[in-house]
Amino acid sequence: MAPKMTEKEKNQQIKKEALISAGLYIAFFIWWYFTGYGIAEKGTPETYTYVLGLPMWFFLSCIVGYVLFSIATVFVVKKFFKNFDLGEEEKEQV
Repeated sequence: MAPKMTEKEKNQQIKKEALISAGLYIAFFIWWYFTGYGIAEKGTPETYTYVLGLPMWFFLSCIVGYVLFSIATVFVVKKFFKNFDLGEEEKEQV
């Protein structure tokens, strides 16, 4: 059962989760951009460094990045996110 939270606590938690999610996305985009474009090798495909048959820049940006940030997402959700009811609290009837 989700813990009871006041409307103010709910709004604070929602803002916190939104900021964490945006930060994680920005970190992923930076990782993807700099490993994809920043370390992309110049020259011809014959001179590229390959990992598992894929160019190093592609392997790091798309494969390693996906796995790394999937694990980071699971960690962040378990550590910082809370399960609570978004609906309005029902007032007890006497």
